Amino acid sequence: MQDYAFGNRLFELRKKAGLSQTELGKLLGVTNKAVSKWENGSAKPALGTAQRLADALNVALNELLDPPAGGKKISKIVITGGPCAGKTTAMSWIQNAFSKKGYATLFIDETATQLISGGAAPWLSQSGRDFQRWLMQLQLDKERVFTEIARTLKSDKALIVCDRGALDNRAYMTDADFRYVLRCMNTNEVALRDQYDAVFHLVTAAKGAERFYTRANNTARTETAEQAAALDDRLIAAWTGHPHLRVIDNSSAFDEKMRRLIAEISAFLGEPEPMEIEKKFLIAYPDIRELEKRPNCRRVDIVQTYLLCDDGEARVRQRGQDGHYVYFLTRKRKVADGKRIEIEERLTQDEYLALLPQADPACRPIRKQRYCLSENGFYYEIDVYPEWKRQAILEIELRDENQPFTLPDCVEVIRDVTNDESFTNHALARLK
Repeated sequence: MQDYAFGNRLFELRKKAGLSQTELGKLLGVTNKAVSKWENGSAKPALGTAQRLADALNVALNELLDPPAGGKKISKIVITGGPCAGKTTAMSWIQNAFSKKGYATLFIDETATQLISGGAAPWLSQSGRDFQRWLMQLQLDKERVFTEIARTLKSDKALIVCDRGALDNRAYMTDADFRYVLRCMNTNEVALRDQYDAVFHLVTAAKGAERFYTRANNTARTETAEQAAALDDRLIAAWTGHPHLRVIDNSSAFDEKMRRLIAEISAFLGEPEPMEIEKKFLIAYPDIRELEKRPNCRRVDIVQTYLLCDDGEARVRQRGQDGHYVYFLTRKRKVADGKRIEIEERLTQDEYLALLPQADPACRPIRKQRYCLSENGFYYEIDVYPEWKRQAILEIELRDENQPFTLPDCVEVIRDVTNDESFTNHALARLK
């Protein structure tokens, strides 16, 4: 169960009560690890324990389990990228652009730079993996505080911008060290990655704008251009699998790169409207083993259920892997060939389960494995359906109708099915 709303609410109430996780656990007869799991959204107390929890925190049970919904829209995004990618300048552009659009814009500075500049450098630590754990914990603690602040602001729209997110750390760790950190923090990769609403990766100047690469403007930057390019690839790989990852390359002048970033964030936020432009291709069944070998490819398991809807299309989706899932409600309305207005909302597991009885009886649930592939500066999604043995679907989202694009060399295209209604998921779900 990934119930972030409950976890955040519990964290706020515990802090307000002046209790540590250990102290609260003792009051309830549970361990501090159980409290930690409740707060990070990976578990939720049973009803009897929840009542004792509410009593301990001096709140009504329904206020703890189902706090009053406010009208405020809070979006949390990550701006990541390789060294010398333009993140510092990007923050100024974001502040200027979205303040004008009525957003209260909050910025969480880069935690690694904060620690290194304060004398806590990883190369001075006896344990590199523990340094990454401490960095990740500080990052998440800062995000909790900023989220709490965002809820108190007068503006009805808040944008929290993270200069790097928790999963950036993975690019600096071995797989074994990453698993160690996850165990220590009682969390999982899906929870860390998908807690953010969107991720925007700015490509390092060392890839495509080499003459502008410098270490002079950041005292914490130590990488050569070659190391920066390799790190950039690892960062993209770390975030691959997120439902909304966008890569902003150096195919244009720097100011245009910043304008493209603002356009991508605006499109995600629905300013002025959440228009989605995509291309869809029917491809030959891919070599799954080859895909899974690629460091920039991640598998995500999806169950998609269509709901009864009078206008357009509505669906709920379970998305994740290895028993860890997040949940979404999506509403779509087609406005032209290849163009749709799409609004997506994060759900708790309980909210997801409550919507399932509204399933359209004329449709079956769609089950598929999605391979998210970052390549050529694009983010591809390859959907493999269990009932298909010779073909699959590849999708790519574009920022405008005229944007040139390339397809990965590991796929064999059968044909373009962008405007073929028979290859929409909704059509595939319809019972014959």
